[in-house]
Amino acid sequence: MTEPSTDLPDVDYMARSAELEDRLAKLEAETHSRIVHAELKAEALRAGMVDLDGLKLLDLDKVELDASGTIKAAGQLMRDLRRSKPWLFGGENSSSPATAPATQPAKAKYATEMAEAEWRAAREELLRRH
Repeated sequence: MTEPSTDLPDVDYMARSAELEDRLAKLEAETHSRIVHAELKAEALRAGMVDLDGLKLLDLDKVELDASGTIKAAGQLMRDLRRSKPWLFGGENSSSPATAPATQPAKAKYATEMAEAEWRAAREELLRRH
């Protein structure tokens, strides 16, 4: 009886495992950094920061994420930055970028658009004023 062929490549599983663990650690660090930057940008916009390059002035070593992926005390971080570097901020901004619709003056109603009773009442009002 012949033994089955074991033509498996010669692999150093310990080295491969260490390499994969290093790659995983780098990916986790990169992901953490991206989440922190995204959260800081959102908080900076809410705080009214006019130039997001001002985020480079923050010490990111002090920034911690909670379990849900949001920055702990992000509002306090922006208030401290506003206090120390007020020129980076404009006016307060709401969390929504939407603006209120412009008000428009009431459109005058033409006589041709009115019912007869409505037209007579409007005519009487005009005659009383003049």
